[in-house]
Amino acid sequence: MASWLKWVLRILAGLIVLIIILLVGVTLYINTHKARVVALINTELNKNLDGSLAIGDLSPSFFRSFPGVSLTLKNVLIRDRKWTQHHHTLLDAKDFDVSVNTAALLRGTISINHIDINDAAIDLYTDTSGYSNTSVFKKSKDNKPKDPKDKSSTSAELGHFNLKNVKLTINNEHAKKLFKFDVNELRGGMNFPDSGWNAKVHMKVMARSLAFKLEHGSFIKDKLVEGDLVAGYNETSKKISVKSGNLGIGGDPFTLSALFTPANNSMNFAFHLTANQILWRSASSLVSANITKTLYKFNLDKPIDITAKIEGNFGGGDPLLYITATVKNNTLTIPGAVINNCNFNGVFTNNYIKGKELGDENSIINLVKFTGSYSHLPFVFDTLNIINLVKPIAVGAFKSSFPLTNLNYMFAKVARFDAGTGSMNMRFKADIIDLRLNKPFIAGDVIVKNAGVTYLPKNLNIKNTSVSLHFVQGTLIMDNIRIQSGKSVVTMSGRANNLMNLYYNEPEKILVNWEINSPQIHLGEFLGFLNRRKTTPVKGSSNSNNGNLVDKITNVINKSHVDLHMQVANVFYNKFLATNAKANLLLSEDGIEIKDIGLKTAGGTLAIRGRIVQDYTSNRFDVSTVINHVSIHDFFYAFDNFGLTAPTYQNLKGLLSAKAQLAGTFNGHGGILSKSLNGMVVLNLKNGALVNFNPLKTAGKIAFPFRNLNNIEIPNLDANFDIKGDMVTIKPMQITSSVINADVAGVYGINRGTDIALDIPLRNPKNDTTITDKEELKKKRYKGIVLHLAAKDDGTGKVKIGFNKDRKKD
Repeated sequence: MASWLKWVLRILAGLIVLIIILLVGVTLYINTHKARVVALINTELNKNLDGSLAIGDLSPSFFRSFPGVSLTLKNVLIRDRKWTQHHHTLLDAKDFDVSVNTAALLRGTISINHIDINDAAIDLYTDTSGYSNTSVFKKSKDNKPKDPKDKSSTSAELGHFNLKNVKLTINNEHAKKLFKFDVNELRGGMNFPDSGWNAKVHMKVMARSLAFKLEHGSFIKDKLVEGDLVAGYNETSKKISVKSGNLGIGGDPFTLSALFTPANNSMNFAFHLTANQILWRSASSLVSANITKTLYKFNLDKPIDITAKIEGNFGGGDPLLYITATVKNNTLTIPGAVINNCNFNGVFTNNYIKGKELGDENSIINLVKFTGSYSHLPFVFDTLNIINLVKPIAVGAFKSSFPLTNLNYMFAKVARFDAGTGSMNMRFKADIIDLRLNKPFIAGDVIVKNAGVTYLPKNLNIKNTSVSLHFVQGTLIMDNIRIQSGKSVVTMSGRANNLMNLYYNEPEKILVNWEINSPQIHLGEFLGFLNRRKTTPVKGSSNSNNGNLVDKITNVINKSHVDLHMQVANVFYNKFLATNAKANLLLSEDGIEIKDIGLKTAGGTLAIRGRIVQDYTSNRFDVSTVINHVSIHDFFYAFDNFGLTAPTYQNLKGLLSAKAQLAGTFNGHGGILSKSLNGMVVLNLKNGALVNFNPLKTAGKIAFPFRNLNNIEIPNLDANFDIKGDMVTIKPMQITSSVINADVAGVYGINRGTDIALDIPLRNPKNDTTITDKEELKKKRYKGIVLHLAAKDDGTGKVKIGFNKDRKKD
């Protein structure tokens, strides 16, 4: 070895020993004069602070991290000058340990081997005026840029770091943001290539708040975030990138890609998160409370795939959200319904209209290729959008085709389907209030073909039925409707104006106009329709969202009004037959208003007006009837003698005209209930005859044994009756016949209570038809002997004829 080299090595060794001696000396000096050194450091550091810094204790060590120097700080406090007003301490560290590489110091580089921070709290606070406690760090008064050739400049490098039990808070009241994390563990290492730096980090952090806008709530609130990250900084682009393939958030695995970019004294951020097979509830709990509270009202049974992009600025404003979800073969629960076999691709963003302010008002939920089955009814939504979460609007279009028997699951309490097919092609737009469609705009068609159904509340059987419903600008148009029930065949068309606006809030204001035509109707097949529904009424208010769709539809049917216009060629009911029937009816929840019914029957015409009030077991009616020139025989036969036992249709002939005002009750089978009929009847009978009427034949055995009472011709008869229950008051009337004349008045009891006065001239009126003079005819009527008889109930219901002892003499 050359002698000069030996001297060089000796000199270098001496210098190294000298430096070590100096470092050891410094360490020994600090340890022996700790209080003075700490006071000096506090004084010097506070000169450059707009506030205060306090170090409770300082412990240097040369040997613990040799060849580096280790420095331990205890109870470090940093507060700004306004701390007494807001009480937010910028830094409160109980244990702060730093190790510096001494060899790097000789190269002009501050190389920190490691930093350990334990039991600390960092609180970055900004008040409503924009003042921040980070103002404690004064800006240098020397604003001249540094010369890149200045050799005195140094750079800092960090090797390893470890944070435990550190609370980090970023509270920006000015921007209404609050980020708060409990750092259980954050450890990693860094290296510094020429382009910037790289780092590998393991973290275990409890996110107490990640609120970009406090009024909306926090993302990932109270969720544990744990995993490994790779981070890097590019000196040229000034961007920081962070990636993780195994980041756990709230126990669910995510992949993360994040980018941070400096911008206007703040920092832009962009997070891209992906999770495969995460449960709906877990995913819903990760977003802010304003979104979570809505998402929690829905559920998906199986896990789904989601992605989330969150972009914004830490300085203020709502971040941009773009969240996607892929749902396959799932079960979706929504308020009031369950959708099976559910599939869709979903997107949520708060940037629906580009350029408009981000937020709930500019949000949209978009579901594409949404398919499923609701109560066994398959459907396809080409697209379904919910726009504006503040005042949400639903917009969509869907199709469905199904056998009608599938409706039995939905309408089990209302109808039973046994044949037919149905299809729907609908578009809609509606406000959503409390997750309920309100005043929707609906357009589209509902088609039913070859249906066979039993309407259970009315026990109405329908077969071979077709229906076409068209929703046009809020109006329901119904056409091509064919209904067959038994022998009855009906074709119908109708419309309900403003239907959807009234459907939810005021169903009692719905008016359905129906035009009905039929070649024949058998009324007996529709009698159940006259009775009020027998099912339990829908509970709760009409605004409730808890009731299912069937209850709502049933409620609307019950409360709506129907304006019915009918033309029927032939009407059958028991023995009754009518032709050319026309009717205008108004059906409501309470009953049927008969505006006008006109028909031909028994050779004449019948017109009816009035009202039927429906009940659960019977129906009250109050009708006004006009009858013109009907065959009294056929008329009484058709109506089963109107409940009378005598006279019957077998006793009557002639043409009847009458006016009646009657009220009563009939049962669900159409029969008039006993003692329920009340009212009055005024009638005229022309060319009449009383055939084999036993009460007169019985009286004739005593007074007219030789006259033929089997067929009494009555050319004209005017009569007036008051009916009250089972009692018929016969107002005074004159019976002029070919066999006998009689004046009749009194009360006829259908069951008992008959008390009729009969004044019967004994003379034979057979030839009176030849007398044309009315005065002469009147005188002859009472010529000769006149019998004054009484037909009275004997107390048992039997009628006995005798002389009228109670008659007042003229």
